[in-house]
Amino acid sequence: MRWIVALALAGALALTAYAVFAPPAPSAEPPAVFTETLQARLARLPGDHRAWAQLGMEHIEQARTTGDPAYYPKAEGALAKAAALAPRDDAVLTGRAALAAGRHEFKQAVRLAEQAISVNAYSSTAHGILADALTQLGDLPGAQRAVDKMLALRPGVPSFTRASYAAELRGDAVSATELMRLAHEDAYRPADLAYTRYYLGELSLRSGALREADRWYTLAQQAMPAYVPAMAGRARVAALSGRLPEALDLYQTVVNRLPLPQYLLEQGETRIKAGLPADWTLLKAQRRLYEDAGVRDALTWAEFEAYHGSPTAAVRLARAEYADNRNAVAADALAWALHRAGRSREALPYAEKATASGWRNAILHHHRAEIERALGRRPSSISAKSLNPAFDPSLPALARFS
Repeated sequence: MRWIVALALAGALALTAYAVFAPPAPSAEPPAVFTETLQARLARLPGDHRAWAQLGMEHIEQARTTGDPAYYPKAEGALAKAAALAPRDDAVLTGRAALAAGRHEFKQAVRLAEQAISVNAYSSTAHGILADALTQLGDLPGAQRAVDKMLALRPGVPSFTRASYAAELRGDAVSATELMRLAHEDAYRPADLAYTRYYLGELSLRSGALREADRWYTLAQQAMPAYVPAMAGRARVAALSGRLPEALDLYQTVVNRLPLPQYLLEQGETRIKAGLPADWTLLKAQRRLYEDAGVRDALTWAEFEAYHGSPTAAVRLARAEYADNRNAVAADALAWALHRAGRSREALPYAEKATASGWRNAILHHHRAEIERALGRRPSSISAKSLNPAFDPSLPALARFS
């Protein structure tokens, strides 16, 4: 599940980089012929703190688009130079907040985003990162206030997409779709069109409307043919529709292009569903790479261990995650890990917390129902199938991501 939020955050960070360093409005005069790369500018003007901050943001974006966490240390180096030159500059602080969020250091991201806002209260970007980090920390009211401020400052793709996600987390699927449609209407760059269409597909997928989801994913690829999340979305639709060979072909292309842990999990579970062995070698290698790059993500590995490894290890990892980030996803991961470890009575309070916000996510309600059944109780949660008729408990990674 981390990756629904992580991908929402990653997409937001792509838009964040654009929002911080947006080009000026077009001039009536023809543009100058001279152009200069960031590296050339920094070689000429090594004291340009904003150029260092921009370089750091570009490295964060490279980490997102390539799936290579080695870009995070590069971003850290560029942002450290920017901070040494101008530690109180709002763009520098915003870049450092974005890096902290990318590494899942959400308390640090909140602190830095709030500092950026104290310097420049009109920074919609800093408010966006603040909203992302507060969401991960489980402070949904605080996140909503940050989103509202961002909308007031700069209504557009970054703010509408965050408002859509906030609405989804409180269980308002209608508003979530309406807000994402507003984001789509505001989009004009291919990357933004692909991103908003992809998330309209995700909203459709979560409601079980597989044909509508596939239509949006296809439109996303039309806007940006190399957009891997849309291809992953089409793989999910194929898997949930029972077209497993097609799904596996799509997943192979996806992981060849962008071997994110989430996609590797989905591919492995689809192979198991198809009666084939899952190979977790690359997934475990990615885990080491992310840890070496300073990316903290106990949640992904807790979910993996609960389903495909050691429930005892899953409990340890999920407890660590929940201690830092008390959101619904972390509560669900801890509940399921405890249940899989045979500790369903301990699990139930966390399952109740996971479903308390009203979020209509099928797997959260499925987990709670399974825990209640294990305790001999009638499930009190909403039926997962009523939320999403296409939900398949044998493909949990697909439900977590979407």
